[in-house]
Amino acid sequence: MLLCGALWLSGPGAGATVPPLFVLNSLEANVSVIDPVTWTETARIPTGKEPHHLYLTPDEKSIIVANALGDTLTFVDPRTAQVQRTVRGIVDPYHLRFSPDMKWFITAANRLNHVDFYRWDGKDLVLVQRVATSRTPSHLWIDSRSTTVYVTMQDSDELVAIDIATQTIRWRIKTGAMPADVYGSPDDKRIFVGLTGSDSVEVFDVSGRHPSSIHKIKTGNGAHAFRAAGDGRHLYVSNRVANTVSKIDMVSYQVVESYPVPGGPDCMEVSADGRYIYVSSRWARKLSVVDTQLKKVVRQVTVGKSPHGVWTLQHAPR
Repeated sequence: MLLCGALWLSGPGAGATVPPLFVLNSLEANVSVIDPVTWTETARIPTGKEPHHLYLTPDEKSIIVANALGDTLTFVDPRTAQVQRTVRGIVDPYHLRFSPDMKWFITAANRLNHVDFYRWDGKDLVLVQRVATSRTPSHLWIDSRSTTVYVTMQDSDELVAIDIATQTIRWRIKTGAMPADVYGSPDDKRIFVGLTGSDSVEVFDVSGRHPSSIHKIKTGNGAHAFRAAGDGRHLYVSNRVANTVSKIDMVSYQVVESYPVPGGPDCMEVSADGRYIYVSSRWARKLSVVDTQLKKVVRQVTVGKSPHGVWTLQHAPR
């Protein structure tokens, strides 16, 4: 196993270093660091138990790795892969997000059925409120105005909206089977929910006082994680059981492209030019690289057990 802290090679013809790709290995309590020039794993960063998701701080100086069973956050330099610090006492941080106004850091406690609101001053996290939810809060989405956080409830089949100002539940609505990732349309009027226990993405109208389910987009068995394509209109969803990634038109609610990805595709990242999708193949211990022009996997890099979250600084708009 390689030691953490490797520095990055310069890209061909470029004078600057190329930031790495980070892949969480949930069952090994570490992060694989991938050099996107040589496409080799150059390091493994030890973390707390069961890292599942990661997120960039608003100042882009740290990637935060959420260690769900370790009750910790690992801060890593996104350019050098050096561990900066470990924050302890963050209870069951399964999924995480910053509000767009940069005032709130919110985590979903998947095992313990609550959502935590932390104040963020650019350095320190202070717990303000713990909101009890339904069974197994999974993924979070925060609207562009930083007024509402939407949370899927994996085992009670619900979408819950929490008011950020008061940290109280505003409403809840039933979803299809086993909702996982959640994504909001650019105008904040629609919420897309991946139904991992089904073969579809469910679309909710949240523009009025009362939410409603308005459409189901059939994508493939095990519809799970989202990643914006970067053009403001299209959304990728990984279908973990079907072994595909679908490209959805968020206006027409149609699947416009589909790409085969083996090994249980899960979390995704998109290259800055929009051509490549970096996918964690959860059951195959691989990072799979999809060429959206050729519509196929063109490269795989071996990583650790149960790879999950994927992130890099050089990415298409989210």
